[in-house]
Amino acid sequence: MNLFAFDAAQARAEARDFVERMRKARTRMQHASQAQIGATPKELVYREGKVALYRYGMHAARSRARAGKAKPAARQPPPLLIVYALVNRPYMMDLQEDRSLIRGLLAQGLDVYLIDWGYPDRGDRFTGLADYILGYVDRCVAHICAARGVRAIDVLGVCQGGTFSLCYTALRPKRVRRLLTMVTPVDFHTPDNLLSKWARTVDVDLIVETFGNVPGEVLNAAFLALMPFRLMHQKYVDLADLAADPRALENFMRMEKWIFDSPDQAGAAFREFVGAFYQRNALIADTLEIAGERVRLRTLRQPILNVYGLRDHLVPPSASRALAGLTGSGDYQELAFDTGHIGMYVSGRTQRELPARIGEWLRGR
Repeated sequence: MNLFAFDAAQARAEARDFVERMRKARTRMQHASQAQIGATPKELVYREGKVALYRYGMHAARSRARAGKAKPAARQPPPLLIVYALVNRPYMMDLQEDRSLIRGLLAQGLDVYLIDWGYPDRGDRFTGLADYILGYVDRCVAHICAARGVRAIDVLGVCQGGTFSLCYTALRPKRVRRLLTMVTPVDFHTPDNLLSKWARTVDVDLIVETFGNVPGEVLNAAFLALMPFRLMHQKYVDLADLAADPRALENFMRMEKWIFDSPDQAGAAFREFVGAFYQRNALIADTLEIAGERVRLRTLRQPILNVYGLRDHLVPPSASRALAGLTGSGDYQELAFDTGHIGMYVSGRTQRELPARIGEWLRGR
């Protein structure tokens, strides 16, 4: 038996078939590119410059319809604020009807808010971490507290937004009742953290001095380069298999839009974040200061739920699990999913299980 036998006719037939499927996929992608992103009603409840605070769900629909004449329910769920990362757009949390963590949280009876950071421009070059964490986040929290008549809210921090949320909770503990972190880096120097190894060698001062704000395309290229075959080649080869499935093509185009919709990064905040977290690992070293205030994880007393992906290449499990034992919380739990970074937002299992687990955890406290 010749293991290296080559059937030229079969190879030509397979190549022709592949080319034809790619042609059909390309034609149908023109329509799929118009697919709408976002599936849940939302209402703008607060804006400060480019930063917007949205409230999701039927609350928003009733507000737009001015149906507020009805008496409010006797018992409303505590507000939950999602603090997302700066480096991507937050609509990944509500990508489409069957891929929406926000819809899942609403189905659990939660009252969901989200901060949209917008798109920084040259006027934001000197916006720093203190402006984001002790400025925008704090004022959004204050707005929710005032509007809902509460003293503290629940916070769900996602990726870099989870790091922000840890810092905010440590600095303003009376504002946060319960803290949830999702795919959140805590220890930035774990051996399996490829992004950290790259960031530690970067001359961040030179980048900021050259660009002012750091172009989103530059950071996106760095993220994709961590897994170049899988993220830049294999998925386009697999596209041929989607040619006959318009819904799958729409899903693909929504994901592509999100991946490449990368806002520029405010120069000062980028310099501070890379320097403090990736290069000095200041959160773990207990040397982090924001606006002259020391961030100490051991001061956290709130119940904490830490969610991470076992196959996350951007935030390895070890980087998230490092949170265990560093806080002063007597109620710390972890929740792992066998998925990657993006899969945490959109995989079938997380869509089925994560909102329910979050709702269960919150109801138990």
